[in-house]
Amino acid sequence: MRIVGVIPARYASTRFPGKPLHLIAGKPLVQRVVERCRLSRVLADVIVATDDPRIAECARAFARVEMTRAEHPSGTDRIAEVAARIDADACVNIQGDEPLVDPDVIDAVAGLLRSAEMSTAATPLRRAADLDNPNVVKVVVGMDGHALYFSRSTIPFLRDHAGADAGARLASFPYLRHLGIYGYRRETLARLVSWPPSPLEQAEKLEQLRALEHGIRITVARVDHEGIGVDTPGDVARVEALLAAGA
Repeated sequence: MRIVGVIPARYASTRFPGKPLHLIAGKPLVQRVVERCRLSRVLADVIVATDDPRIAECARAFARVEMTRAEHPSGTDRIAEVAARIDADACVNIQGDEPLVDPDVIDAVAGLLRSAEMSTAATPLRRAADLDNPNVVKVVVGMDGHALYFSRSTIPFLRDHAGADAGARLASFPYLRHLGIYGYRRETLARLVSWPPSPLEQAEKLEQLRALEHGIRITVARVDHEGIGVDTPGDVARVEALLAAGA
């Protein structure tokens, strides 16, 4: 099976315009992500998918670039356009703002595609402050390793600890934090983007719920890596410090 990593990269960002080109310890952010992806033992190739000529010009120095239409509503749609025209049986959607993405996480998600039509990753939720944070997506997983549901709310609800604080609830159940990396079989991705946004997806603002609502089973790799994203200019110094420490 030929599995390709695709990094969707766009210039426009409300909180951080031009983020893919911002220098992280002397290299553009998108280059940092590509270099981590190249450490994967499973990916046959790494592609930067963008609609912006500035990103394309920069990325061609260190990666294969595929230009896409500008009107895509999401990174998933951008990757689907690329997947339709490249030689690949499956794609892994890798966030373009994680310069420290773990290659082992990529390989875990990619490896599941040999038997799964869609895959993702989750890690133990460790900080009590994240438990009720809607920006930290939670996932519950069945005994068979497939996702049952994703939510910005705290799931599952612990009835016997309903009045407890976050720390006590976290100590009472092994909550899982969803990581924003996805693997798709080529035909699964084509089906997924052909459907309009689903009710649950619109309610939670989580694209993966469209797959669940249409009966696509998402296999979840449990990993220890949490990931550090560059969401704002203020995150750059923290990532650079970790790189300097050998992360």
